[in-house]
Amino acid sequence: MTHVPERLELDPDSVGRGLGRLVLTLVELIRQLMERQALRRVESGDLPEEKVEELGLGLMKLEQAMTELREHFGLRPEDLNIDLGPLGNLLPEQER
Repeated sequence: MTHVPERLELDPDSVGRGLGRLVLTLVELIRQLMERQALRRVESGDLPEEKVEELGLGLMKLEQAMTELREHFGLRPEDLNIDLGPLGNLLPEQER
């Protein structure tokens, strides 16, 4: 039988980094989904030109914010791609 300590010793920095990684992973997943949907709408001619411009600027700002947050937590883009075991990686590979 394995002994479980009554109290876990957790390093606040690693807990904060782990939580930051999880949150940024979810935000990155949503960002990629939004980007794909936006590209579909642009390619289908579904949006007026001014909305295409706004959408592009918004996605660029979001990507910049993600870069700054990753740097704050000391994470690389590949750190956000969680391995789901037999299901593969959470985030699809992106060409940049």
